[in-house]
Amino acid sequence: MPCTVDIERTADSFHVYAVPEDVFLRPGDKVLVHNMPDHVAFGERTSFQTRATVMRAGPLTRWWTQWVAIFELTELYHCGFEPKEAAAWNA
Repeated sequence: MPCTVDIERTADSFHVYAVPEDVFLRPGDKVLVHNMPDHVAFGERTSFQTRATVMRAGPLTRWWTQWVAIFELTELYHCGFEPKEAAAWNA
């Protein structure tokens, strides 16, 4: 199926987004993107159209992915947003 890929490797962001067109992805689904570049130089941002294969997750995998995601989300609660001085004091 058609897929839009956005790659950015700059000081502001380092990401790759692959969005298959006309497909609703559900928890546990996998996307295999074809014809990806093997290198993007620092400071570059590119967006292009390519093809992708979506592999649907079964009911058990979908349930397990949703269950595990809840516990991984709670790990975000443990990161602190203290001022740098307070963090150095606690170390």
